[in-house]
Amino acid sequence: MNQSIQFPDSAEWQAEQQRVHFPAQLMGGLIPCYISRHRLERLAGLSLVREDDILRAFDSLRFDIEEMVEKLIEEQEFGEDGAIYL
Repeated sequence: MNQSIQFPDSAEWQAEQQRVHFPAQLMGGLIPCYISRHRLERLAGLSLVREDDILRAFDSLRFDIEEMVEKLIEEQEFGEDGAIYL
């Protein structure tokens, strides 16, 4: 695990885009990160409809999601807008 990448304890459901937004912090800068509802459902093995359930599933899988994001950041796999997408 790369100690220079930190994840503030925040997550926001974006219903219109059907994704959870959460930040990663690297060298003082924030990197927007997103996981789609579909990907979260696959990881959780559940159908997620309500916002509370989606955020609860995100929280329960946060460590695994953060590891995936760390790998993408280390491999420089940023989207065109500088964000990380799962």
